[in-house]
Parts: sequence; structure tokens; C-alpha cells
Amino acid sequence: MPSKGAEEQRGKGEELRRNNAPLRPRTLAPLLPYLALVLGVTAMGMSGIFVRWANAPGAVTGFYRMLIAIAVFALPVGLRWKRESPLSARHLWFAVLGGIFFAFDLAIWNTSVMMTSAANATLFGNTSVIWVALGALILFKEKLRPIFWGGLILACIGILVVLGQDFLTHPTLGWGDTLAMVAGVWYGFFFLVAERARDKLSSLVAWWVSSAASTVGLFAICLALGYPLLGYPPETYWSILGLAIVVQVISLLSVNYALGHLPASIVAPTSLGQPVVTAILAIPLLGQSLDGLQIVGGLLVMAGIIIVHRSKAR
Repeated sequence: MPSKGAEEQRGKGEELRRNNAPLRPRTLAPLLPYLALVLGVTAMGMSGIFVRWANAPGAVTGFYRMLIAIAVFALPVGLRWKRESPLSARHLWFAVLGGIFFAFDLAIWNTSVMMTSAANATLFGNTSVIWVALGALILFKEKLRPIFWGGLILACIGILVVLGQDFLTHPTLGWGDTLAMVAGVWYGFFFLVAERARDKLSSLVAWWVSSAASTVGLFAICLALGYPLLGYPPETYWSILGLAIVVQVISLLSVNYALGHLPASIVAPTSLGQPVVTAILAIPLLGQSLDGLQIVGGLLVMAGIIIVHRSKAR
């Protein structure tokens, strides 16, 4: 049996080795989902910036945005489609219908960006959360909690403040804000239908089918309104490429990665910060700013949207 002194000596030796052992570098792995979430929200916030830079009809920028995105994801979606076959025809039609709604959303919202500030267009486009809740109430008889109505009233007050200010300053701004809200309604329709499509389809397949339908719908809108798809300056096409890769592809991959590692209760509310990101980026990139009354109204709208979102949380 080893003596007490030998045990103490061995213990001191082990302690000395531990103290002199090289420090293990800390890994960034736990931070990656949060970094991906920040990247995704920032990428989404660039949407209005790229649309402004493109300076083309809303349906045209929307068409190329969706066309490039579905081309990028064609191979992985094809592989997923093969694994999931046979797919529910009914839910594929839900995805197609959602894509048509999204086509109207993009065409109208992109147009609104050219008529009002990028921050306002993004802010009012995000009122879709409200229209989704009201649509669920009317179409699916979902019950809405009292807190929802409080958030709705607060958001409406903020909308009236911003709209009133913009109509008094310049009527075009007010009409741009109005178009952005109309786009938000269409996005609400898209969300309600797309939610049904995902009952039987994976999120990637449902997204791709909807995006393909949006591409066809936006092409039809361009034809109907006589918008040319060619003949724009090079900066237009570079901006559209940035719109597709950054806003559609990078944001989708980033947010999906974050959802795979973080609870939806963290990811979903963070995406509501998109209008804030756009407002901040529009200052150096577009030379746009908001006055005091618009900031107050925007904060009221954002507060209302967040309250409405929380009222829908399970």
C-alpha cells in the first residue's frame, strides 16, 4: 500500500500537469445558430435596398428574384422530392396557390419600395402578421386572445400616424405606404395557404413549388402590364442578382439553420426586426432617414406587431 506521503506527492504532480496543460481553444459552435439568425435577418432587411438599387418595375425584380432562387435550389429539391414521393396532389395545389398570392405580394411590395422609403415599405409589409391572424379568425374560426386586439389597435394608431405624416408631406409616400400594406395582406394570404401545404410537404419542397408558381405568376404580370424583361442597365441586373442571392437564398439557408438549432420562440420574433435593420441600412446605403413623427409611428406599429405575434404564440 503506498504511503500517505507518496499519495500527496502524486497528487501534487497531477495538479502541476493540469496547471501546465495547454488551454483548449473555445469553440464558436454554440454561437453559430445565433450568428446565422443575425445574418438571416440582416439579409432580409436588405430586400428594400436591392429593390431600390435595381430601379426596375416591381414585377420584373420579383420575377428574376424567384427565377434565380428556384434555379439555385433545383437539385436539392429534386433529391428531396424523389425521397418523399408520392406527394399529396392536394397539398401541392395549396403550394401553387400560395405561390400565386406571393407573386402579387412581391409585385406590389416592390412597387411600393419605389414610391416610399425602404423602411416604411418594410414596416408596413410586416403587418402581414396582423392579417394572418384575422384571416385565421375568419377562415378557420381560430380564437384570438384579448391581447391581440390591443396589439391591433396599437399598430393601427401607428399606421395612421405614419400615413398621415406621409400624405401631408408628399402624397406619393402615402400611396407607397398603402401599397406596402396591401402587399402585406397578400403575404398574409400566402402564409395561410402555405401553412396548409406544409401539413403534408416538407418545408423545402413546399417553398420551391410556391416559388416556381410565383415565378410563373410574376412573368404573367410582366406580360399583362407590358414590362420588358430585358434592356435594363447592368447595375439593375447586378442588384437583382444580389436580391436573389442575399435575400432569397442566404436568408432562407440562415434562418433554416437557426431553426434547426434554436427554438422557434427565439427565431420567429427576431425576424420581426427586419424593418429596424432596413431603416438603419437605408441611412448610409440610400441616404434615407425618418423624422421624429415617423419614428414614433413606426415604433407604435412595431410594438403592435410584436404584441400580435406574442398573442399567437402557443
